[in-house]
Amino acid sequence: MKIAVFGATGRTGRPVCEQALERGHEIVVHARSPDRVQFTDDRVTVVEGDAYTGDGVRDAVESVDAVVSVLGQGDGSPDDLLTVAGEQITDAMTERGVLRFVTLVGAGVREDGESVSLGGKMMGVLLKLLARDVLEDAETHVESVRETDLEWTVVRVPRLSEGDRTGAYRAGEINLGFDAIDRADVARFILDCLEDDRNVREMPKVGPA
Repeated sequence: MKIAVFGATGRTGRPVCEQALERGHEIVVHARSPDRVQFTDDRVTVVEGDAYTGDGVRDAVESVDAVVSVLGQGDGSPDDLLTVAGEQITDAMTERGVLRFVTLVGAGVREDGESVSLGGKMMGVLLKLLARDVLEDAETHVESVRETDLEWTVVRVPRLSEGDRTGAYRAGEINLGFDAIDRADVARFILDCLEDDRNVREMPKVGPA
């Protein structure tokens, strides 16, 4: 499989790329700073660009089988990063005839009518108090993705950690509160979704096993 990865140089993008290569896939890395790409493999293609402006996005999704977005807001990021970059990506996919799309957001994004644990409700309150712009951006991004005709999967995660990879996870309609899951385990789930055509047009939550 040939997979375009947006956010590939970030803390979640790196394990996505590493594991994709371990599984025998090709990857197209879209990056604003190609010098930050740490993968030296003949199965890696690097496309320089900016997903927010759309620069390089169409080149990155050309002739791929699937697209993964693990973009996240950082210091200095636009408040609508996920929404605008997501629309650039999905529009380019539609133009290029690429259907499979997996995108990552926080578990604070809810589905109508879903049950939420007490811890999850408390986390939601904290997010609205401390990171309202980030949450609203993710919610708008998800609404936009769901309106497309793509074979999308929205992966929702709690707090992300590093260095405690277990190789296991729980996924689906699960309760998440103050749980944390290693980024490498999230990467594994994302790739499992692609390889097994899992959770198409669904919004699974992923947590530690």
